[in-house]
Amino acid sequence: MAGEPRLLGFRLRPLAWRRWQNFRANRRGFVSLWFFLGLFLFSLPAEFIANERPLLVSFEGRFYFPVLVSYPETAFGGDFETEAKYRDPFVRELIEAKGWMLWPLVPYDYRAINYELKVPAPAPPSADNWLGTDDQGRDVLARLIYGFRISVLFGLVLTLASSVVGVAAGAVQGYFGGLVDLLFQRFMEIWSGLPTLYLLIILASLVEPNFWWLLGLMLLFSWMSLVGVVRAEFLRARNFDYVRAARALGVGNAVIMYRHVLPNAMVASLTFLPFILSGAITTLTALDFLGFGLPPGSASLGEMLNQGKANLQAPWLGITAFLVLAVTLTLLIFVFEGVRDAFDPRKVVSAGKVAEQTVAATQAAR
Repeated sequence: MAGEPRLLGFRLRPLAWRRWQNFRANRRGFVSLWFFLGLFLFSLPAEFIANERPLLVSFEGRFYFPVLVSYPETAFGGDFETEAKYRDPFVRELIEAKGWMLWPLVPYDYRAINYELKVPAPAPPSADNWLGTDDQGRDVLARLIYGFRISVLFGLVLTLASSVVGVAAGAVQGYFGGLVDLLFQRFMEIWSGLPTLYLLIILASLVEPNFWWLLGLMLLFSWMSLVGVVRAEFLRARNFDYVRAARALGVGNAVIMYRHVLPNAMVASLTFLPFILSGAITTLTALDFLGFGLPPGSASLGEMLNQGKANLQAPWLGITAFLVLAVTLTLLIFVFEGVRDAFDPRKVVSAGKVAEQTVAATQAAR
């Protein structure tokens, strides 16, 4: 229908439209969402923003894409079959004599070392290194972009996986109750008593951790934060009249849990999501700070904080990492406050405002 409201070209149902309006009514969350998305989307193509290899090379009338493909030095008239080092003055002169190079915004990646520093590392901010370098001569801005991307991706994936496992476990406990609930609760009491951070440190010292290894290890403990609130909602709603009526009509337990009871637990569950996400980011940062996180040399906010602690004479290291963490976690909390309001059935935008926004959406659709 032409009169139905749309969002980004998609037709929305009345419930989805009301939730979107509730979210927009929370101005702090709405603005924080766009600001966070801008930062996150900017960091996703990090290889095209911060890289020590050019985006495009024109040499003798042919085009090369070093950011995507590795080319030997001999392809540009050099002597070695190894990959060309485009920042090397010799290779640069070879290419510029018969062509040109298009560099990314930051001509360093998170591993690249600036060998042309005029002062000892860590070097202060300059025209070449906008946020300075660390104590190994690596560009701070490049490591910041890569570190922000991996931290947010880690937090999002862990939050999604923890939510699925935690909501499913809490739903089964609360809906069936009895012996199932009793056994699950005793298991969780034992499991939650394990010292999570110490186990992470011990296991990280036994094997070399990576992104997926750390994700799986933290998932073993992070899913429990949602179980209690989801269990309480299912225990409360399982004997409501509409649930008993659905059972009497022969509706299966899975359908009742998913379609009739789960929506009531969404608001309480969404309230805890920002804590899981921010906790995942801070835990990864803490492990990297202690040296038990990602492999050495990886782009990491925790490693930048550790460098700031070890190099107090270079305040740009610690201040940069602290500001990025503070802004990221603040934005996430504000966004999920808006999401919580959007799914809260008691939160209703004023009738005049809804009518005004609906008319505007209808006119835009036409």
